[in-house]
Amino acid sequence: MMTKQTRQAHFTRRAVLKAGVASAVWIGAAPSIIGSASAAEDNIVYVNTWGGTWTAAQRIAYFEPFTAKTGIQVKTAEPVSFAKLKAQVQSNSYDWDITGLGAAEFLQALGEGLLEPLDYTALNKANIPPQCIYKDAGVNSVVIGTNIVYRKDKFPNGGPQSWADFWDVKKFPGNRSLFNQPETALPFALLADGVSKDKLYPLDLDRAFKSLDKIKPHIKVWWTQGNQSEQLIRDGEVDMIGMWNARAQVQMNQGVPLQMVWNEAQNSCGYWCVPKGTPRKKAAFKFMEFVIQPVGEAKFCEQLFYGPSNPASLQYLPKDVLALSPSTPEHEKAAFRLDAEWFGPRSAQIKERWAQWMAS
Repeated sequence: MMTKQTRQAHFTRRAVLKAGVASAVWIGAAPSIIGSASAAEDNIVYVNTWGGTWTAAQRIAYFEPFTAKTGIQVKTAEPVSFAKLKAQVQSNSYDWDITGLGAAEFLQALGEGLLEPLDYTALNKANIPPQCIYKDAGVNSVVIGTNIVYRKDKFPNGGPQSWADFWDVKKFPGNRSLFNQPETALPFALLADGVSKDKLYPLDLDRAFKSLDKIKPHIKVWWTQGNQSEQLIRDGEVDMIGMWNARAQVQMNQGVPLQMVWNEAQNSCGYWCVPKGTPRKKAAFKFMEFVIQPVGEAKFCEQLFYGPSNPASLQYLPKDVLALSPSTPEHEKAAFRLDAEWFGPRSAQIKERWAQWMAS
């Protein structure tokens, strides 16, 4: 007999995989260029998404219910890309109308004038919890954990439990993978070098890059998309990885022998935002208002086990689902929070240094 959690995992896997097939078809319908402001339409919105199980969960929780309620079609383009956001605004040609950015990239985009301010004629401010409005240019998305995940068949006696362990190639030999983003890799490098969680910021960049020098030869793949991280650990191409908690949970629910470590995970909040000048900003803001509503956000978190950002969403989540979320008090205590307010204004300079280091 299946337990409640087993039934939930079974439903989640079936629903997400089924939606994933539809996602692949729908994504293919997106044109390469939507066009300039003269091509505006009111009955369609293009959403920038990470693809794979992320998009499949969004389709069930957001896209299909939004279309049913408003009549506005949702089409998708992937992957999420800050560079693409900037190129669209500068060229006034748009592949998509709304995206979700991590906190640091959101602040960078805001500082560079790439985002539309929230349009309260297109969305009803009263329908959005005040704590979910960020800088009057975005609304909260879910809380994401980036965790150490290792294959239990590779480490039957237990794998790395900290970033110092992840860096310890003698004690824990094997192929490794990390997210190709400095806002995650740099704090992990400092934790590996002995900096405590409460002393990470302001980041000591020289020390962080020196620590990264030690692990760089052992990183087989620097992953760039969530579905890529799933494939790497699922297929055994790498033995340990720093990856998003829900992506790992999907693989665990499908029987892949993985262990997720909550110690020293990085928790961060994403934000929905609209590129400046998009011809479909009215539809984009309607979509933004829809996705912050508690029932839809809870449905998303019930399929991919991220943490809800709207406090009202909690009442719609079963306890066994909440237990897998980075937002539980226990997991929050074990983790640390990305300091986007520190990182965001420095993003451009840090990314330039990161690119040079990666190329060296």
